[in-house]
Amino acid sequence: MTRLKHWLLLALSFALGLSDQMSSAQPLSAGPLFDEFKLTLSPGMRTEALGPLFYDQHKGSERTWAIPPLLSDTRDPEVGLHEFDFLYPILTYDQYGSQYRWQFCQVFSFAGGPSADAEAKRRFTLFPVYFQQRSSNPDDNYTAFVPFYGHLQHRLFRDEIFFVMFPFYAQTRKKDVITDNYLFPIVHVRHGPGLEGWQVWPLAGHEHKDVTTKTNGFNEVQTVPGHDHLFVLWPIFFNDRSGLGTENPDWMQGVLPLYSFERSPQRDSTTVVWPFFSHIDDRQQKYREWDAPWPLIEFARGEGKTTTRVWPFFSHAHNATLQHDFYMWPVYKYERAQLPPLDRQRTRILFFLYSDITEKNTETGEVGNRSYLWPFYTRSRDFKGRSRLQVLALLEPFVMGSHKVPRDWSPLWSIWRAEKDPHTGAASQSLLWNLYRKDTRPDYKKVSILLGLFQYQSEPESRRVRVFYIPVSGTKRPRATYEHLADPVRAPVSAQAGE
Repeated sequence: MTRLKHWLLLALSFALGLSDQMSSAQPLSAGPLFDEFKLTLSPGMRTEALGPLFYDQHKGSERTWAIPPLLSDTRDPEVGLHEFDFLYPILTYDQYGSQYRWQFCQVFSFAGGPSADAEAKRRFTLFPVYFQQRSSNPDDNYTAFVPFYGHLQHRLFRDEIFFVMFPFYAQTRKKDVITDNYLFPIVHVRHGPGLEGWQVWPLAGHEHKDVTTKTNGFNEVQTVPGHDHLFVLWPIFFNDRSGLGTENPDWMQGVLPLYSFERSPQRDSTTVVWPFFSHIDDRQQKYREWDAPWPLIEFARGEGKTTTRVWPFFSHAHNATLQHDFYMWPVYKYERAQLPPLDRQRTRILFFLYSDITEKNTETGEVGNRSYLWPFYTRSRDFKGRSRLQVLALLEPFVMGSHKVPRDWSPLWSIWRAEKDPHTGAASQSLLWNLYRKDTRPDYKKVSILLGLFQYQSEPESRRVRVFYIPVSGTKRPRATYEHLADPVRAPVSAQAGE
């Protein structure tokens, strides 16, 4: 009976505390059961309930509500954005303006909206069995039912595809080159402007293209290089000539594994007993290279490339803008790209175990950083100095740059969150989905612990402490004091009024 009284008193104080907070227009703090708070890194509000199982966030014109990991919904009417995910990435819907796409397991999908030429198009895909498009321009309509019969446009890296009983027959077009395939990919016949070719793979194949010309968008006549390719018992023998009609015609020939070579005005290479002994003289990039065998052992020296590699023990490679190093691959890897105004450095240990990326704007001096140690934490700092730390991070290291995993999955395991904005002075810390939460700003501080059973709040005009939702102390300073501090000109008036 005594224990029941204790629970009833606790429930009553909880109800009275929530009622008091609601009547005072203060954000409710009863984490992890329920919590409301201002966003730290941007203007907005966030509501969280039942630990990681629900949140509702307003950030500018964008609103997101989610029941992680089951579903999430994000809308921004100002830019026409709408994203809906169900057990991401199983089912997703994405809309931006008039363009939309939804998919199920990347196999079943619909897409549509006007294209760049103002045509309205609707796509339906059941990959890889059924493809369909309907357009306001009937010439762009297509239907394909694999493997029986179909016609596709601008899919699978081709401008057009037509097939009957695939792989027995398929015709593809890429620009002006048409390829007829029989028993794909064994037999094909290819033709185009100045081009004829055939193959019976892997027995033999030959393709020849004359030097032709074309007129570009500026009404200028350009030369289209020719080529001549031949193979027998691929990949044993090949003889290829490319760049015909240009200042750098290239000739490659090989009888593998005995030898292969390349000859051109800008580059020569020779390989004996491929891939064991190779030498490259690249006059265009200004370096020479020796491989024995490639890519395990490589030595290159010159302005365009300097490399010393004995895989998997160590490697050091660099040129004027890029650097790649490793020791005991894949234990330690280092990469750097200096492409003004961006200077980007990345250090990795054991692939996805640890990563640290630092990016610097060499013109402004601003520095951003992202790092993680899987599965323990992920940490970021943007160019404006805003930082965020999350513990744990089970999926984030594998999908860096994705906003959907942090939105749909991260709340489940982010047992500690810390954010800070040095420009506004705002900071926050949260443990176990707001079981402990602290929010601070230059003129504000709030601490809530264990469903709000202990709360401390400090503002310029008051300080309050609650224990079991019951106010136990509080102070309120006269408003005139703050008017005096904020507006020295009005101080005498305030003083006289007080007298």
